[in-house]
Amino acid sequence: MLHLCENPHFRHSCLMFLVWAFQLVGLTSGFGLNSGLNQSLTYIWPLPYELTSGNETLTVNPALSLSVIGHGGNFRILREGFRRYKRIIFKFSSGISVSKNSRRIRSLYDISELRIIVKSGSDELKLGVDESYTLFVDKTEGKSVVWETIIEASTIYGALRGLETFSQLCAFDYTTKSVQISKAPWYIKDKPRFAYRGLLLDTSRHHFPVDVIKSIIESMSYAKLNVLHWHIIDTDAFPLEVPAYPKLWNGAYSKWERYTVEDASRIVRFAKTRGIHVMAEVDVPGHAESWGAGYPDLWPNTYCREPLDVTKNFTFDLISGILSEIREIFPFELFHLGGDEVNTDCWNKTPHVKQWLDENKMKPKDAYQYFVLKAQEIAISKNWTPVNWEETFNAFAKSLNPQTVVHNWLGPGVCLKAVEKGFKCIFSNQRVWYLDHLDVSWDEVYYAEPLEGISNVSKQELVIGGEVCMWGETVDTSNVQQTIWPRAAAAAERLWSTEEALSAANLTVLHRLQYFRCLLNRRGVQAAPVLNYYARQPPSGSGSCYWQ
Repeated sequence: MLHLCENPHFRHSCLMFLVWAFQLVGLTSGFGLNSGLNQSLTYIWPLPYELTSGNETLTVNPALSLSVIGHGGNFRILREGFRRYKRIIFKFSSGISVSKNSRRIRSLYDISELRIIVKSGSDELKLGVDESYTLFVDKTEGKSVVWETIIEASTIYGALRGLETFSQLCAFDYTTKSVQISKAPWYIKDKPRFAYRGLLLDTSRHHFPVDVIKSIIESMSYAKLNVLHWHIIDTDAFPLEVPAYPKLWNGAYSKWERYTVEDASRIVRFAKTRGIHVMAEVDVPGHAESWGAGYPDLWPNTYCREPLDVTKNFTFDLISGILSEIREIFPFELFHLGGDEVNTDCWNKTPHVKQWLDENKMKPKDAYQYFVLKAQEIAISKNWTPVNWEETFNAFAKSLNPQTVVHNWLGPGVCLKAVEKGFKCIFSNQRVWYLDHLDVSWDEVYYAEPLEGISNVSKQELVIGGEVCMWGETVDTSNVQQTIWPRAAAAAERLWSTEEALSAANLTVLHRLQYFRCLLNRRGVQAAPVLNYYARQPPSGSGSCYWQ
């Protein structure tokens, strides 16, 4: 049966059978609905690179203190992160006030201090920043009754990932009304498999208020995702303020559904405190009809409004102006220029564009290439690395700037072709990682492999990671979180954890994902039941969070 699970044609049916069988065993062996979870499993998501555990249960002091050693103590991000996680850990605890001199009360707890050691003195957040960490929960040498908890990391961002793992080790016990760590001592050595672990959020098709975007970023940090791909603008709306071109946001749905420069800056700063990059997208030359609401000269003509007019200097001056205005807001080195789904019929149907094509001895497909390459030049001049959807690679790979990161979406096998030609690639195969496809099940997301077909190690390194995409046509603030979660978590573990670790935990994945979904719920994230046939469906009846 296990061999059948390796066959993609039988995987879903096989896994559902194993899920049923494993749950049946659970219900008859003392860890079913009424007796709690299987304590033999490691409920950490995503699964760490390496771990060992014991069989002791420890109590954690509600007045847990932080001791920072090394350069990390210089940074507000780390201390704010500790306070944030402390609120999460002790959310259900009454919290006994413990003074610094109250050694008697402190001695009632096994763990009263968390020590974090950070080697780097930099808070720069770049792609590939070291996110590794080591977490110890162990007895001190020579003092068997004293326990210590230490997180060691090269950077504050590794320390933040360690704090997330520590928070998942801590659980509130309702009987003793205390926070406990089970299965101590713990030794966890962890690092991400891929540098780029993304979630696309589309704010053009429906508007998301700033606080909602922040809540999504917060939830991303729980699964150790680290890139918010902000698809800000599209055909439907242009909600972003560009001070040099104030009429652009005339393309917003309304005067209330906009983002100021200050809004965008706050989102980027908020994300940085969670170790999350924000990659902005300005999609050109297609998907840009909304631009003409303020500047109609950008349309080829009034009845045929996209792609943007390739013949006018104003078009490229405006693109350059937008990128100049937002460069300081978005410090991440990658910038997405779109380039997908460009229907060039409009250019052929517009007399002045057709004349320009003839004069320059171009066909519409040549003008498409000309536009994309010119936009790339502009982005590179602003010190950005361009990212483009795969159509640009499929149409004119030989002409793309060698720095281009190819973003796969149409189907499988694209990253293989891209890396063979020396390009970096981001995996987002729509068949498995498009979250607006509501009939894609958690296991289809989980078992998708960004390195599909790529056996050469040097070529594998060109796949910088992957991204699940939350396109906005059928989501708004009312249902976005339950559409993202828990399926995004399935991709998050695929992007963080090694193949060896995942293979070893193959039969426990559903139980761990169900537990993580309930952890998200406890933290206020409206994650849907894991086993829904359609994403974001409500539960079908009464039952435990852990078995829906």
